[in-house]
Amino acid sequence: MSKTAKFGGSSLCDAGQFRKVADIVRSDRERRFIVVSAPGKRFSGDEKITDLLYRCAALAGAREDFSVPFSKIRDRFLSIERDLAVEQADIGAALDEIEAALRTGQASRDFVASRGEYLCARLMAAYLHVPMVDAAELIRFDESGKLDMMATERCCLDLRDMPMAVIPGFYGAMPDGSVRTFSRGGSDITGAIVARMVKASEYENWTDVDGFMMADPRIVPQARTMHAVSYTELRELSYMGATVLHEESIFPVRQARIPIHVRNTNRPEAGGTWIVNEGTLMKEHRHSLVAGIAGRRGFTMITLTKDNLHKQAGFAYTLLKILDRHDVAVESMPSGIDNLTVILNDTDIRGKMDQIYHEIRTELKPDTVEIASSIALIATVGHGMARTLGVAARLFTALSAAGISSRIIDQSPKEMNLIVGVDQRDFENAVRAIYRAFCE
Repeated sequence: MSKTAKFGGSSLCDAGQFRKVADIVRSDRERRFIVVSAPGKRFSGDEKITDLLYRCAALAGAREDFSVPFSKIRDRFLSIERDLAVEQADIGAALDEIEAALRTGQASRDFVASRGEYLCARLMAAYLHVPMVDAAELIRFDESGKLDMMATERCCLDLRDMPMAVIPGFYGAMPDGSVRTFSRGGSDITGAIVARMVKASEYENWTDVDGFMMADPRIVPQARTMHAVSYTELRELSYMGATVLHEESIFPVRQARIPIHVRNTNRPEAGGTWIVNEGTLMKEHRHSLVAGIAGRRGFTMITLTKDNLHKQAGFAYTLLKILDRHDVAVESMPSGIDNLTVILNDTDIRGKMDQIYHEIRTELKPDTVEIASSIALIATVGHGMARTLGVAARLFTALSAAGISSRIIDQSPKEMNLIVGVDQRDFENAVRAIYRAFCE
């Protein structure tokens, strides 16, 4: 049995946080594979190491002086090294090499950006007295820059037999050995890949919050932490605007059926949030109706009316073709006997609406076209909603009591997701009303 534990930037922002992480790692022998991010902000107004590194790369690429941001990087790492008394990490020499590569133009942007995780891993490995394994030796990309899972699996074979190791997140290597980074937040991906490759029993993702909230705490300050959520529920909530794990970090462990446990480095005693498969969720972790509530503003609703529309083959197809020509995705498409509605993201239709309207009129010849803007969508998500009587009644009663009218209603075929559209001005009140109805 082994656990892979990934620690985010806020968990490693200074020497004090390093000590917290080390205590967490040492408290459980099963925590064998430790993935680290670059140091994050220590306080409001502080700068993340990765942001400073990107600035150095941009200045060096423009042949401008990068000494000011690089001195901040140097001071930060040397301060941690000194406070932890881990001179064996030899951070000064590593910083000298990075600075020299920047000055000679030999450092790619990805290489420079990855050095925050690399240096952080050297420090943590020295403090824990365990080996550091460079992510460039484990994570492999193909010639096109896509993650090569087969090559990565081959490179990780020896890792499984190591008693413990620290691995920098965020990057891997191209076939020629050059460093390539994931998108921002990519240390979550590294952690998930490592967890899958070593066949971990659990993937712990340590951050600075107790877990995922059942609603946005900026809207619902009293929102509770989710005890557990399924991978599918998480995707639904993420799509509707909830801030959750990096999308790509879910798939490696989901496919291997490895549970994810989101926990707080500053409050390790807190329960956190489990992310598990649907069967495990319902048997072991949660019996509540709703997993969470999430929503987004900024939608437009187009409703077409035409007599006997349901009998006109190709009507919806032609509408979708018109939208496709303008590279507009459909968020939802509820329909009736004589009408059909599409909900579109305002970002997608900006500057295109007049032409889309003209083509709809010309090609579909509807009796009426109604356009409603300033729509917000709110999703109430939970496996427990399926085949449960009174879910919709409870939701609409809550909205009615708050004086909010729903503009549109849509439910997924699996009955796991009930979406309502409301005027944007009612968005926050609607979220609070739904939360009270299902979560309090």
